[in-house]
Amino acid sequence: MEDVLPSGLLEICLLVGAPTERVRALLQGTQRRLRNPPPLDPEVLSVFVPPFISRDDVQMIHAGNNLNKSKHRSFRKKKERPKVENVKSLNGEQKAPDTEDVTVPKDIDLIALPQLCFPGGLYVTSELKEDHIHFLVFTDVCGNRTYGVVAQYYQSIQDGSSSSNGQGPWESAQTGKVPACFVPCAVCVISRYPYFSALKDCLSCLLVQLRPLRDLDVEEHIKEFAAKLFLIPSPPPGSLHLVFHMKPLQIIIPSREDPDSPIIDLDLHLPLLCFKPEQVLQIMTCILTEQRIVFFSSDWALLTLIAECFMLYLHPLQWQHTFVPILSRQMLDFVMAPTSFLMGCHVDHFDEVSREGEDLILINIDNGDISHSKMAEEELEIPDVPAQAAETFIKRVQGLQLHFDLELCHLRACTDLGELQTRRRAWQQKLNMDVQQTMLQLIVNIFRAVKDHLNYEHRVFNSEEFLKTRATGDQPFYKKVLETYMFHSFLKARLNRKMDAFARLELSTQSEEDRRLTIEKMASKRVSAARKASRRMVISMPNLQDIKLPEGPSRNSSLRKVERAVAMRTPSKSITTFKIPEIHFPLLFQCVHSYYTDFFNHLSKAISALPPENSALLARYFYLRGLVSLMQGKLLNALSDFQNLEKTDLRIFPTDLVRKIVESLPRSERLQADRKPELKRLISRVMEKQREALKMDDHVKKFELPKTHMQLDDFVKRIQESGIVKDIDTIHRLFDALTVGQQKQIDPETFRDFYNYWKETEAEAQEVNLPPAVIEHLDKNECVYKLSCSVKTNYGVGKIALTQKRLFLLTEGGRPGYVPIAAFRDIEEVKSTTVAFLLLRIPTLRIKTSSKKEVFEANLKTECDLWYLIVKEMWAGKKMAYDHKDPQYIQQALTNVLLMDAVVGALQSSKSIYAASKLSYFDRMKNEVPMMVPKTTSETLKHKINPSAGETFPQAIDVLLYTPGHLDPSERLDNAHPKLWCALNEGKVVVFDASTWSIQQHCFKMGRSKLTCMVMVEQSQVWIGSQDSIIYIINTHSMSCNKQLNDHRSDVTDIIVEKKNGTPSSEAYSSSLDGMVIAWNISSLKVNRVCQLPCQNLTSMKLHSDQLWCCTRSCILVVTTQEFQLQMKIEQHLKDVCSSFLGFQLFPERDEVWASYSGSSDLYIWNTKDLSSTPQKIHLQDCSEITCMIRVKNQLWVGSSGKLQGKSKGKIYVVSAERKSVDKELVGHADAVKALCSAEDRYVLSGSGREEGKIAIWKAG
Repeated sequence: MEDVLPSGLLEICLLVGAPTERVRALLQGTQRRLRNPPPLDPEVLSVFVPPFISRDDVQMIHAGNNLNKSKHRSFRKKKERPKVENVKSLNGEQKAPDTEDVTVPKDIDLIALPQLCFPGGLYVTSELKEDHIHFLVFTDVCGNRTYGVVAQYYQSIQDGSSSSNGQGPWESAQTGKVPACFVPCAVCVISRYPYFSALKDCLSCLLVQLRPLRDLDVEEHIKEFAAKLFLIPSPPPGSLHLVFHMKPLQIIIPSREDPDSPIIDLDLHLPLLCFKPEQVLQIMTCILTEQRIVFFSSDWALLTLIAECFMLYLHPLQWQHTFVPILSRQMLDFVMAPTSFLMGCHVDHFDEVSREGEDLILINIDNGDISHSKMAEEELEIPDVPAQAAETFIKRVQGLQLHFDLELCHLRACTDLGELQTRRRAWQQKLNMDVQQTMLQLIVNIFRAVKDHLNYEHRVFNSEEFLKTRATGDQPFYKKVLETYMFHSFLKARLNRKMDAFARLELSTQSEEDRRLTIEKMASKRVSAARKASRRMVISMPNLQDIKLPEGPSRNSSLRKVERAVAMRTPSKSITTFKIPEIHFPLLFQCVHSYYTDFFNHLSKAISALPPENSALLARYFYLRGLVSLMQGKLLNALSDFQNLEKTDLRIFPTDLVRKIVESLPRSERLQADRKPELKRLISRVMEKQREALKMDDHVKKFELPKTHMQLDDFVKRIQESGIVKDIDTIHRLFDALTVGQQKQIDPETFRDFYNYWKETEAEAQEVNLPPAVIEHLDKNECVYKLSCSVKTNYGVGKIALTQKRLFLLTEGGRPGYVPIAAFRDIEEVKSTTVAFLLLRIPTLRIKTSSKKEVFEANLKTECDLWYLIVKEMWAGKKMAYDHKDPQYIQQALTNVLLMDAVVGALQSSKSIYAASKLSYFDRMKNEVPMMVPKTTSETLKHKINPSAGETFPQAIDVLLYTPGHLDPSERLDNAHPKLWCALNEGKVVVFDASTWSIQQHCFKMGRSKLTCMVMVEQSQVWIGSQDSIIYIINTHSMSCNKQLNDHRSDVTDIIVEKKNGTPSSEAYSSSLDGMVIAWNISSLKVNRVCQLPCQNLTSMKLHSDQLWCCTRSCILVVTTQEFQLQMKIEQHLKDVCSSFLGFQLFPERDEVWASYSGSSDLYIWNTKDLSSTPQKIHLQDCSEITCMIRVKNQLWVGSSGKLQGKSKGKIYVVSAERKSVDKELVGHADAVKALCSAEDRYVLSGSGREEGKIAIWKAG
């Protein structure tokens, strides 16, 4: 990012052409014969650079503003000094510059620029030619781009003098003068932003205004034009476009869609008019594989526009090599560069470039041809885009309406230029969005599966395994793309979990398919009617017994199926325009001051007129007003406006700009800022973010097999990097298995053998293709994980197949068939024995089930011992899963048996079976410690889920929140499902779809501190409080945090919203540890009232009958919600009980307050009518400490920690408020219960500490 003020539309404006003396010399030398005149060397005639007011005025307007440091550098032209049009006296007279240095923005080369303004050469002509415009792109050494728009027009030379191109032949005839010749001139506007269409419109207006002017007037007019563009800001990201008037057109400056999106101000469909969809895919492949590409056209403007379109098609990937869309004839040797590049030149040079250049991709825009130049070595092969992604793309492109004339057929004729312009712009905007979405879908379909081969903890991408999962015909494409700089940057963004356009579309269109080849995929069944959910306005939590989850861990399929080729409708986004006030000339300080004042006042008026619900538009106005204050030198005002973005739209907060402002604040203003708490906190956060950014790790590693011996820690890291398994305890058991009978270290050969065997068996399982007669007996989500060799059994000859649910025999013969062996839940006994056959004893596996009288026997021979371990482990895992209502146990058991198989295959020794037994975790648990689940627990517990699934270790669940589903017609159906929000450590939030208990959003971060509370404030907002004193506001539609509240000065401890008659109120209340309570207006996010309680250590609140009940460690205070007047105080002498209050619950209908104390296992009940009486006490048996409480109907659910057989246990007590006794004791967690929440009073959800890190779902009542 540039460490300077945001630029206006214009950085610099230049007048380029041939000096009059050289034109005269040419005419004299050719004696006015202009049939084939030699070209003239173009030069910069005048430079128009900011500031455009006198230097005294500059010092006035920027008093105290040091932000312009290093904005410009000096450049002295060697041969002839260009005229500098940047200073003017107050009386309007021209002043000579004080130095011969020409001050221009850095990285603008005034020597090369004239050639690009006349890329085909500067020729004097005898005929007047039409004005034309082309576009330039400049890239500095850091990859930052600036953009140029060049308008060429012609001046007539008569009798040694010149006039503008406005004097046409008909005017000359009337005056009796015949023009001798016409000389081209060019006005070049250079901007930091790619506003191609807007600047083209501006220059078109300028050319109209230049028609009647003479030379001196032309330069003065260009200067005013440049000054006006300099004062126009670029709009912030979002739906606000800026409008200003430049006779005779209204100029619209479009905004980018979001901070990570590019500015789009050109016709994105142009390549689709020039090339067939198949050719567009070819060009995209050339760009994605970073070839050396040259575009050709007879139209200079098309060269840049087409090249820019392809750069935009890549988004969010970025071309990182040389990008020169226009080469002048003097620059043709650039195509000899050995590195990747994208360049463009005139079609006249096609043969020359083709003949001289090597290994070039030559793309002719005019006729749509794609070819290549001579090859240095072997023939250049450009691979095809992956087949299914290409097919989807072609179908979508064919569905686009690319011709505006077809849109006009049914509309009335426009009688006004402005109306036609507006209609054309609206059509183009919609088409651009459709093209954007089509290209983004292509990129997502190509790279969707990359995330399946990433290890986020160690920042590793397993490219070899990724390639193996691609279709054979697609592999040449991926082999080339994976080696590019572009893809490397893409990997960095994925590993950083960047929520960009790719991530959002990938998330919203992600397939529900498991990566393993499931039975459903084999059968290619149609979508069942059960998935077509009926659309209700409120979607409730499902009955848990109806939910069936896939029970198998994911494995890679040979080709992930991309989305169906149904054309997605791009949602139309409403656009708001803001008209910039007029700029008056002559451009003196007073005029500029008046312009900024009007600008500020117009924005203030717009802000005051806008309802607080429209926070997105408010944010854009605050942003613009901050920029205006900044340009006026009012730095504190600018900071205040930028601070308002935190409550309106945090996404557009200009962190780098605010940091620069802070660093440039004069000491007096910094002291003023420190005296304002909100600005002081803003400054502190911005400077802290800079330090965090410097610490960020963005390296990417490719997975490689180890080359040295590994101790345990290194082995854990290598296995995690490989993607085989992440759980540390499982890896420790694997380490023990692979080091049986030897020193506790693993050599590279053993690791390689294990890894290769694992991958080979994984690939073999993918190739299993069951016949339809077998498929019909299996569930649609079942996967075949292992097949035995062909064996003889008492059910016939065939292969034993293992799925996550059962064993069956795949019989052999003319027609393979299905013979059930056993469902794991039905197994009663497994034995490994031998049977006599002649003189031999053949190892045999016996399985007894409850569903069959006959015992299954299989002569597995050498495989018998391994299958014995496998079946016992799966049996034990299934029983554990059933008893504990936790399907993850089946996943763990499957992982264990697959690891056993790989260990036996890798070791190939007499000890391999003993080594594999080290991985029999569930079988050993069943034998060593019989896991009997109490009957009450088993009846009440309905399900368990794991928000830490896929992580290296479990994470404590700090807060839980259930939000009911609400269906908005504009939403996708799955967005309307109820959700379960889980706050984990270090600000992580995981969101489950509560209709299926599948993870909807894996993880997004709310700061780095522990999250303390969550509440659904309204249908579209969830507020999350944190120990970093910030309240983060999540938009439940976009599932992103774009607002935050920073008014607390200590840990946020609770947030509550009162619901009256089932409808939320307009106020929310938040508390912090220092005793502060803030009442918020939910719509405007403004502070309504603030209360500082007389006690510190405020931990929780409850709201009832316009009273706030506030729990501190020393007492419970009751205050009114309006004036915060103290109504009641519950203060118990705690010396006989414990040190402090832990929490409380209200039963107002019973006039009771139930409370607990830290470190205590007792509940205390006060009668609110008689606080002087001794509270009633309920003791909780076998409870070490109460940790949390929640009221559900007429019961109090109490979470606790305790010990059972020396191990930590989490126990839940269900206490009847009426009987004052414990109704149920539920033992469902292996660690303390940390969080409780209710789901529609039908279910209660509990979360445990970091030893287990799981969520249990209990039946309420």
